Amino acid sequence: MGYLMVNSFFKSAISLGSLIMIDSANQTDGDTAVIDREVQRVRKLSPKYKVLLHNDPVNTMDYVVATLREVVPQLTEQDALNIMLETHNNGIGLVITCDLEPAEFYSESLKAKGLTSSIELES
Repeated sequence: MGYLMVNSFFKSAISLGSLIMIDSANQTDGDTAVIDREVQRVRKLSPKYKVLLHNDPVNTMDYVVATLREVVPQLTEQDALNIMLETHNNGIGLVITCDLEPAEFYSESLKAKGLTSSIELES
């Protein structure tokens, strides 16, 4: 917690671009006031991105499952199988939702292995 000492003659002070009004009840001795100032930090969460896998008639289902597990190591065999089936049945499947940089990495890695992939902003 920071303190700001201000002469009571001015009744206000400018600190870090904001105007601080001094209440005369805060005065500690004849002409000096103490303001308690609490600094709050606001964290903005980074947007998340969906890595999408698109169905293709070229690659086998086993290859797709093995490639998903290789590219996204945190996927279990069952997760990869479910993603492959979702993609096969619906034409597109959600692989993972994450920050932009890993999403780009996963999508590009899937493309390098011959799969069709894209990313989109999570809504």
